[in-house]
Amino acid sequence: MKEYSKEELKKVYQDRRQKIVEYLNLHEIGAAIFIDSEAHRDPSVRYFTGHISDAILIIPAQGNSILIPWDEILAKKIAFCDKIVPYTKYKNQEIPAVKANLFWNTGYGPKIEIPPTTPYPQFLMYVDQLNQWEIRCRENSVHDYAVQLRMVKDEYEIECTKEAARIGDLIINQIEEKIRSGEIKTETDVALLIEKECRLHGCEKTGFDTLAAGPARSWAIHAFPGYTQGEWPGNGLSILDFGVVYNGYTSDTTLTVLKGELSPEQEEIVELVQKAADECLRLYKPGIPVKEACEQAEMIFDRANRKMPHTLGHGIGLEIHEFPRVSTKMPADVTFKPGMIITLEPGLYDEKLGGVRLENDVLITEEGNEVITHSKIIRL
Repeated sequence: MKEYSKEELKKVYQDRRQKIVEYLNLHEIGAAIFIDSEAHRDPSVRYFTGHISDAILIIPAQGNSILIPWDEILAKKIAFCDKIVPYTKYKNQEIPAVKANLFWNTGYGPKIEIPPTTPYPQFLMYVDQLNQWEIRCRENSVHDYAVQLRMVKDEYEIECTKEAARIGDLIINQIEEKIRSGEIKTETDVALLIEKECRLHGCEKTGFDTLAAGPARSWAIHAFPGYTQGEWPGNGLSILDFGVVYNGYTSDTTLTVLKGELSPEQEEIVELVQKAADECLRLYKPGIPVKEACEQAEMIFDRANRKMPHTLGHGIGLEIHEFPRVSTKMPADVTFKPGMIITLEPGLYDEKLGGVRLENDVLITEEGNEVITHSKIIRL
């Protein structure tokens, strides 16, 4: 992918924070507090600053952002913010850290929004200790607006996700070669190959614990445990679900391996999943309600007296599951928008036959869509 200079990255994060500043001014809010901690992970801190974890971010209506990181050295190396103040200065105490740094001009005065995930006892402590401000902890807040911002990716996010997808594709090709040559024999073999290769190609980590399930376990939507020393792929239906993370952004793919002679019933569910993937992709276009794609998949499966036990897809980004879900429960006004990156993952599962899932990542474009991963159903 394109190499971004520090100045270019600085502008990326400034532009994102500026949208929050505009929201604060529009709604007459003095400042927004974002907190990423062991108690609750919030990727918004990374989204707005580039800092990876464990920090408090204060964005005032006047726009002079303050990052209060646990690891000050790391923040100075990777974060983009107007001011960095070490958390240790406040003995790693959240409310004193916030209070001490709200002296900056907050524009519209007393209204301060803290994360809606804040436990009620903690909220009361905010109210007590920051009594000169109006502490707001609510739904439909600036934090929800941040989630909406993250739903539509900017150019940098798209490039990072495409790079994760490219590396994931390289790994899929390796996996196919090694199962055909007999080098991969177990679920553990394929899972550890993914872990090694993603690191060799510059990824931070896998997007989630790899799920490798041979024929004896592929009936599970998410096999538990994620992988074992069981045969993979064995005769029948085997599933592999994995993602890799590049500069914070994850891919998410699932392939199914068919080995040996399948029964007519197994062939049927394979065909149904492929049909759903092909037909629903046509609905991943700007302006189309996301629920329509899931309705199409369910109709295909219903006609065959089969049921998909999960949604058709979900957004991806700094988290493996982001808004929106491609679900029949989504309101009709939630539509595909250019810049969204959404999974398309029809699947069917049967305790006796095994499971089939085919998952790829789809970028919604102005003209339609672009499938950026190339997972597939592999027949041996």
